[in-house]
Amino acid sequence: MEIEGAHVVVTGAASGIGEALAARFEREGARAVVRADVQPGDGIVRCDVAKEPDLVALIDGAEAEHGAIDLFCSNAGILGAFGGIEVLDDDWQRIIDINVMAHIRAARHLVPRMVERGGGYLLNTASAAGLLTQIGAAPYAVTKHAAVAFAEWLSITYGDAGLKVSVLCPQAVRTAMTAGTESGGVAGVDGMIEPGVVADAVVAGLADERFLILPHPEVAEYVRRKAADHDRWIRGMRRLQSRFPGGL
Repeated sequence: MEIEGAHVVVTGAASGIGEALAARFEREGARAVVRADVQPGDGIVRCDVAKEPDLVALIDGAEAEHGAIDLFCSNAGILGAFGGIEVLDDDWQRIIDINVMAHIRAARHLVPRMVERGGGYLLNTASAAGLLTQIGAAPYAVTKHAAVAFAEWLSITYGDAGLKVSVLCPQAVRTAMTAGTESGGVAGVDGMIEPGVVADAVVAGLADERFLILPHPEVAEYVRRKAADHDRWIRGMRRLQSRFPGGL
């Protein structure tokens, strides 16, 4: 995909990865970059992605002002509650609404428009946890797996109709989300990277129209090992968990 001349919308754009993406798209020559976030800020369109009416208003407003959306970056996400079976239903529902349903609801309103006009691009932010797991945080691991699965389904179902889909799966990135976690979540494995590095990987991935965008290249090898011997991979993850009993 060529970013130059494109109309781009980015959710979760007030900080972190979203802010870096929006800034990079502007430098790449996008004709319009609409920044959306639940947090207020200069140049930010307020949008709570957990609420479908907010997403509809964002999409309709962006297209009314700038024309058809060429690239929608469904980037907003949360870490949510740590823990597993003891996590309360309300906490599960909140992370599901933001990390999964926001992708589904955005696609519900964008895909028919994109297919009707012969094409469009969805970039959904998930996580390496969606390909592997997140020790100590079942809601995050489960919702990021769901985000990857939904992106796969979209690409399979609508790819021949002109829809392009990529899913962004970084490990630890220096953002507000990782600031409160030990070792940035997974920094003890492969290190923390800056949001700008993620944006670089996204621009390269979009140019090649790759489905999986992996700012940490090591993740591809981990996925291969997991697929080759799932039981061995689980044993290895148990050993890693024993090093971080409170979660990564």
